Amino acid sequence: MKYLMGIIAAVALMFTNLTFAAVDMAASQALAQKSGCMGCHKVDGKLVGPGFKEVAAKYKGNNKAEAMLIAKVTKGGTGVWGKIPMPPNAAVKPDDMKTLVSWVLAH
Repeated sequence: MKYLMGIIAAVALMFTNLTFAAVDMAASQALAQKSGCMGCHKVDGKLVGPGFKEVAAKYKGNNKAEAMLIAKVTKGGTGVWGKIPMPPNAAVKPDDMKTLVSWVLAH
């Protein structure tokens, strides 16, 4: 009986974590549009910068990707995807930046 209750608790915890980890894809894409991201990026394929699916694939499984990308997108930079620099996006609120990066990595 204790074993069965342990399994039920583990499954319930797993579904709870999935709920919190879910990204509202439509709202996040609207935020990306409003924040100017879509001026240089597309979801699928390169525009000026890489497509978001390509970014997600590059950083898949990297536990530090979210924090690193938040810093990179906020400060701007060059070199990872070529010579064209990405301008800093310091005007984007930290909570919005986290939402945007989570959305990109969810592709």
